Amino acid sequence: MSRVGRKPIPITKGVSVEKANGTVKVKGPKGELSTEIKPDISVSITEEEVMLDRPSDSRQHKSLHGLYRALISNMILGVSEGYQKKLEIVGVGYRAELKGNKLLMQLGYSHPVLFSVPPEIKIEVPQPTQIVISGIDKQLVGQVAAKIRSMRPVEPYKGKGIKYENEYIRRKAGKTAAK
Repeated sequence: MSRVGRKPIPITKGVSVEKANGTVKVKGPKGELSTEIKPDISVSITEEEVMLDRPSDSRQHKSLHGLYRALISNMILGVSEGYQKKLEIVGVGYRAELKGNKLLMQLGYSHPVLFSVPPEIKIEVPQPTQIVISGIDKQLVGQVAAKIRSMRPVEPYKGKGIKYENEYIRRKAGKTAAK
């Protein structure tokens, strides 16, 4: 039996969860999210928790059971607290700045890199070498952070590039002169 799917999902104060036509909608102080649920998985909503149940112990039902439990839990947390990813830019002359709803980055290329920010995401640049990505959708926040990081991934010799805040970069030794 799915260990994740069995756990009840607590509903925090100020958040409402509704199910209609195979869609679960979660409303909270930060916004509204929804996801479609396959008809095999049944969702029961009470005042303080959400429970999911599956019809059989087949592999497909077990995986969907845990998946939907995690998605609904992430939606509840997102509309109540939100999600945040922090990126650091390392390198001489590497910097970022916000121009309207576009992120302009100097990443050592011959041209500046321009990134259009989705309307559901909020990006802040507290320092030229830091980027803070926040929003209510966990998947979208992570995807935007990964997309920005892919513009200039960190290289292992000097450590230059865009990295997550607490990411550890394995450094390599450079070439040594032959004697």
